[in-house]
Parts: sequence; structure tokens; C-alpha cells
Amino acid sequence: MTYDKKWALDWLNDFSDRIIENKQLLSDLDQAIGDGDHGVNMARGMTELKKAFNAKEPETLQAVFKTAAMTILSKVGGASGPLYGSAFLNISKKITGDELTPTELTTALEAGLEGIENRGKSAAGEKTMIDVWEPVTRALRQEDLTHDVIEAALQKTSDMKATKGRASYLGERSVGHLDPGAYSSALLFHAFLDQEAK
Repeated sequence: MTYDKKWALDWLNDFSDRIIENKQLLSDLDQAIGDGDHGVNMARGMTELKKAFNAKEPETLQAVFKTAAMTILSKVGGASGPLYGSAFLNISKKITGDELTPTELTTALEAGLEGIENRGKSAAGEKTMIDVWEPVTRALRQEDLTHDVIEAALQKTSDMKATKGRASYLGERSVGHLDPGAYSSALLFHAFLDQEAK
């Protein structure tokens, strides 16, 4: 399978729909350990992204991810805008042609993860979206990504103590809650797998 512009548009539109549908849940998760606006912020950004794609369809595969990065950076408030924006910008920088092979896509997603790590000055195990991105990219590299891998990565964030971001102020009280950024990232990769299955 190769990944082209249509695939990228379908994937990110599906991701946008899932974020909008789960807006309240994401904000509820954030209410427990953050400032409660992850769902609202992300849904606003993804609504704007769908509008941007509809107003002027990006001309290339690279432009799809660059449009996503710039829209999210400018429209999503809080920490998630810069983090997702950095991820999609890094992905776009790895794209030079009209399509990606599975190996090239994995390399691009690993660059996306690196963008999040650098922007958030964070690493796996700190109860952030990285705790979904890292196992997902690793599984992709090994060609064994499944919905179960994504879900297991997300559920593991419940047992972690937050040491980064707003949730870190809670210390031990952050244990027992899913990380909202990890949840929205899980939605991203569930949409990715469902796109592959089509």
C-alpha cells in the first residue's frame, strides 16, 4: 500500500470528525487533571481544518500536512496546538513526493513524534500524548500496529503519574486518570488504521 494526498485528506478529515464527536469527553478528561479545555480547543481547530480543506484543497501530499500544522498552530489554544502543530509540520518536512511507502510513512510519523518531544521537552512515561505516539510508531516500524496496541498505550497512561504539563501539579492525584492528549492521539491513530482497512 502507498499513501497519497487523498488518503491523507481522508485520514485527517476522519480524525477531525472523531475529535468533534468526542469534544465533551476530551474536555471531561482534561477537567480531571488539567484545565478542562482540551476538547473545546481541539474541536475548534479541527472544525477550522475541515473548513480549510474545503475552501482550498491542498495541491500536494506535503501541503495536506502543512495546512494541518498551520491551522492547528493558529486555531488550537493551550499546549495541544503547538504540540500537534509541531508533529504535522515535521511530518510534512519528510514528504518530497506524491506518495509515501509504508516505510517512508513510518519515518515521517517518527519525525512527528520527535517534533512533539522537542516542543514539549518531554519523553515517554510522563503521561502525555507521547505515550501513545511512541508505542504506535514503534509498532508501525515492526509492522504490527493494531487497534489493541493503540488502546493498550492509551490505558497505560491511567497508571502514570504526570510529570509534565498542567497535570504534573496534581502529583500522585494524576494517577487513575487517562491523559486527554493521549486520548486525542489514540483517536488519530484509530482513524489511521480504519483508513487503511478501507
